[in-house]
Amino acid sequence: MSDAMKEDLWRRWRCGDSISVIGRALGKPPGSVFTVLKHHGGIAPAERVRRADRLTTEDRESISRGLEAEMSLRSIAVAIDRPASTVSREVARNGGREKYRAFAAEQRAQEQMRRRNPLLCRRIRCFGRW
Repeated sequence: MSDAMKEDLWRRWRCGDSISVIGRALGKPPGSVFTVLKHHGGIAPAERVRRADRLTTEDRESISRGLEAEMSLRSIAVAIDRPASTVSREVARNGGREKYRAFAAEQRAQEQMRRRNPLLCRRIRCFGRW
């Protein structure tokens, strides 16, 4: 289900529509609607907000353009007002100078944000609050 469909699903759920009505409106079987609702406990997930110290899409685009122009990592860092180590790690973890692509790096960052932290999960399970 696309993000737009999920947004519509949650809007309709808040308005009090039934699972069947929502499914018909979205063109999806009621079981699919139920699965999304069940996964989140019937409560719409909070909108994700990126922390201010994280690289933005624009920062990644600037890094990509700087690499294409054969600028040094330090000069790219100065241009986007970030530490050189941040730019260096970003480029290294996303394919190096030759393979770095801003779009792929942004997608990877989004996936990493959504994953669960295994250490935190283990700690919560140990204390019985899971």
